[in-house]
Amino acid sequence: MAITKLTIDEIKRLNVPEKIVEEIWDSIFKHNEYLQLIKVQRTELNQRIDSYHAAPQKGRAWDEISRSFWDSKLC
Repeated sequence: MAITKLTIDEIKRLNVPEKIVEEIWDSIFKHNEYLQLIKVQRTELNQRIDSYHAAPQKGRAWDEISRSFWDSKLC
């Protein structure tokens, strides 16, 4: 999965908490030394990717997960 910049239209549709999260991620991403995976993380990520490719119907789209999170009472 590639990390991409949001378009202006996508940014305009974000609510305030989403905009804050995007700003935080953007600031972290600028210092990519914080984004280096350790071996255990890389192994876990590869296992999850393999699991997805083996049975993609079992997963959920990021939009669905994000919407569920933002609509939950946790936020």
